[in-house]
Amino acid sequence: MKRIIGIGNALVDILIQLDSDTLLTELGLPKGSMTLVDRAMSRRIIQSTRKLEKRQSSGGSAANTISGLARLGVPTGFIGVVGKDSLGEVFSQDLQAGTITNHLRTISKETGHSISLISRDTERTFATFLGAAGDIDARHISPDLFRSYDYLLLEGYLLPKRGLMERILEAARETDVRVVLDFSSYNVVEENRDYLESVLKRSVDIALANRDEARIFTGFSDPELAAADISCLCDVAVVKCGAEGSWILRGSARHFVPAIPVRALDTTGAGDLYAAGFLFGLLNGHPLDICGHLGSILGGKVVEVLGAKMDAERWTETMGLVRDRLPG
Repeated sequence: MKRIIGIGNALVDILIQLDSDTLLTELGLPKGSMTLVDRAMSRRIIQSTRKLEKRQSSGGSAANTISGLARLGVPTGFIGVVGKDSLGEVFSQDLQAGTITNHLRTISKETGHSISLISRDTERTFATFLGAAGDIDARHISPDLFRSYDYLLLEGYLLPKRGLMERILEAARETDVRVVLDFSSYNVVEENRDYLESVLKRSVDIALANRDEARIFTGFSDPELAAADISCLCDVAVVKCGAEGSWILRGSARHFVPAIPVRALDTTGAGDLYAAGFLFGLLNGHPLDICGHLGSILGGKVVEVLGAKMDAERWTETMGLVRDRLPG
């Protein structure tokens, strides 16, 4: 079976369900966005939500996708940086429990965390304190990290770190791994649009974006047109539209894949788990429309739980749906 390694921000998710969106306005956090915050702002958010229910689990965009792929039986690895603290232990133990090869560096800094503020309509707004995760840099990337892998998954949150991105892409070219880039956040796309276009043209094989990210990047509000525009820059373009399904394009081939019916509780991890299902199909040589259906299954089932991690019972149900959808 083909192998995949992910690189991204090693974060622990702190999940908070909001009573209303008033707090987002008070904190100056645009709904549905990802905002980088400092320690002081992070503590202000935690203090402001002290009376609300909280949960925590290891997270980060690429890490969530890699975790989903590992649960599907794909050999995986993950590169990131954590601190020498309890949250760093949580992240490391989750990799071990998921049989994910650990390529983490541990430093004397606080482990990063992402506060996920979940609105009543299930939309998520992220306030991310990078902490140790932000210390990943070009010095830590070597082609040797990629030699035993076939695919490399990058999250768009790395785009602002140009030196790191260029080193990663250089090492990827040297080792002939196929590069997958998830756009990750519409404000990251907006702030790095020209560089993202350059990266897609030069180095990316598979691009995944949600509808808002694709619109910001291409200027097209129609997701099919946006996917077509992105597909001119790379081999495969995927635009995820949540409950409205997804578009997958390669050359002249176009596939629309509907979402599965769900009872949505929290959309945290929906795009990341869609990517896991899609890439599982791709790594196993299935047609692109089947890959999309597998993405819809994983992305749909995870929104029925709080956070980006499904329990064993829901994974059993999900795996049954995946088996039923595979050809033959």
